[in-house]
Amino acid sequence: MKHDVILHDVAKAANVSIATVSNVVNGKGRVSKTTMKRVQQAIEQLGYAPNLLARHLKTNQSRLIGLVVQTTKPGRIQDNPFYWDLSAGAEEIARDHGFHMILVSMGMPEETLDFVKQRQLDGLLVVGITDHRGEDALFRTLDIPCVYIDSYLNDPRLCQVCVDDQYGGYAATKHLLALGHRRIALLIGDIPMDQLHRYAVLQQRWLGYRKALDEAGLPYDPGLMIRLPTSVQGGYHAAAWLANHNDVSAIFSMSDIAALGLMKGIKDMGWRVPEQVSLVGFDNLFMSGYTLPALTTVSQNIVQKGRVAVKLLMELMDNKCSTSRKVVLPVELLVRDTTTKAHLTDRQ
Repeated sequence: MKHDVILHDVAKAANVSIATVSNVVNGKGRVSKTTMKRVQQAIEQLGYAPNLLARHLKTNQSRLIGLVVQTTKPGRIQDNPFYWDLSAGAEEIARDHGFHMILVSMGMPEETLDFVKQRQLDGLLVVGITDHRGEDALFRTLDIPCVYIDSYLNDPRLCQVCVDDQYGGYAATKHLLALGHRRIALLIGDIPMDQLHRYAVLQQRWLGYRKALDEAGLPYDPGLMIRLPTSVQGGYHAAAWLANHNDVSAIFSMSDIAALGLMKGIKDMGWRVPEQVSLVGFDNLFMSGYTLPALTTVSQNIVQKGRVAVKLLMELMDNKCSTSRKVVLPVELLVRDTTTKAHLTDRQ
């Protein structure tokens, strides 16, 4: 009967000690190149699959959880502090429970699944997927606990964490309307509007925007959708869009990071915020209160979102959560210095 290959088998095949094999596998200690090559050849020949955490041998747990983030667009992670805050909150609680967290980028879903299997992750936090792209079904094939963040999945069996995105969009637009703005543009992202349902967070914020317009008796104008990336670069280039829409007196950006880029673009155009255009962001990133002027924004507690997601995941992993849960965290509008009463000024 064939048995699983263990360190002893590799050591015997390579004619070295178990300690030497362990050093090679874990990248520790001093091992000569010749010996290292011999051990690696034995590992390959025997098909040994080393587990990086010894505890897994006793408990069948790797003590690793993955934070899966969409990375279909360059710079999504490193350029957006949203992900820094989310991972900080998640890692804080993971460490409290004796787990480590690794970042898993999802370009091709199949490759992501293979990676999760190879690393034998004990659980996953999956950010920003939707029913419409079919990714949720792929993750369910893994048969490991998953908590979905900012995903708005319809399956009632799933554990999810999000914020009240629709209310956030509503509150931002309502604030601008109360200041007398009527031509309010929305920096929504570089997506076709007929595909908005595939980007649930953006859709929810857009629905809040629409609701506020409807209550004010204002028609929805698709021409006010700025279809540029919700990134620093996208926001910066939105200033050029604004140059061709002199009737627009305010912009609601779907993210702070894009709003900060837009502020820079507006300044480079020779215009002033909020005197010539009011601006509202979404997230309340740590730097948003330190810009000049300080950014008015819809505040969500991103760190807390990460914490709550891991707490839910721990419950799932300990079989303490027998039913699915959807946690909706609150948001609030922080009025700072980038919004003022509407008074159109020529920006030409």
